Amino acid sequence: MNSMRLFPILSLAIASLLTANAMAQEPTQHAAAASLDTAKIEQLTGAKGKLDSAENVFRVAVPRNDLAVSVAGVKMTAATGFTSWASFTQAGDKTMVMGDIVLAEDQINPVMSTALDNGVEVTALHNHFLWDTPKVMFMHIGGTGDVDTLATGIGKVFAKIRETAGTKPKRKAKSFDAAKTSLDPKPLEQILGVPPEKTGEVYKVTIGRTTQMMDGHSVGKTMGVNTWAVFAGSDDKAIVEGDFAVLEAELQGVLKSLRASGIAITTIHNHMVGESPRIVFLHYWGEGHAVDLAKAFKAALPKS
Repeated sequence: MNSMRLFPILSLAIASLLTANAMAQEPTQHAAAASLDTAKIEQLTGAKGKLDSAENVFRVAVPRNDLAVSVAGVKMTAATGFTSWASFTQAGDKTMVMGDIVLAEDQINPVMSTALDNGVEVTALHNHFLWDTPKVMFMHIGGTGDVDTLATGIGKVFAKIRETAGTKPKRKAKSFDAAKTSLDPKPLEQILGVPPEKTGEVYKVTIGRTTQMMDGHSVGKTMGVNTWAVFAGSDDKAIVEGDFAVLEAELQGVLKSLRASGIAITTIHNHMVGESPRIVFLHYWGEGHAVDLAKAFKAALPKS
């Protein structure tokens, strides 16, 4: 057969195969989208959603219209980045959810506890803006499992936001000067198993970890890969604040432990890029008896 005549025939055959393959895949994609009960997700989350059929993702959103936020003197709206949302997608019999929750400062820890107690993971907590008044933080969430469980958890998160919306930030009067710390470090040493180092007028404990950077350098405690706690105040009226350096698999357990002890989480983020294993850093703040704060810190330390 003439090669000039053969080329169009081969092209037509290839095109037919590609079309058939696309048609074979299409029912699978639509089946995945159809397997999400969008009406039930709306019911359980208490939020209206929209289906993206191209990606098989159903996204529910709750605009924070109750927040009157200004950024650098500009009056903002929910559409300028102040909308809480959660997206659901299905793969086989497992559902995955990812989202971003918009929170005023005093809402952060009650909402985080609600998420952690109801099968929703917390993966990051940080700011998206500078010069915002009032200050707004963004809590990223995720999870994989049963769609009803995940949707119910997201619904409880949204409900807690509504419950705590409009509360006035609690500005606490200055109760002591950290530079005049008088607490006894001996009970802290007995609890923590290491002697706190006196840094200025406060007491600090630092526990190192190691990880490997992409260029081959091993980095550890002195390079900033560490968990630390600073204790200040008196035995009966103290604060603890610091940073946990945790593996990804340890994050949820540490968050749950700290929140169970009444310790506030202030940020969750990365300090490096490209390290292996990956290290996540979470900053925290606690108030109370020095011994109780030391016990809370000790209990949250990863067991690995």
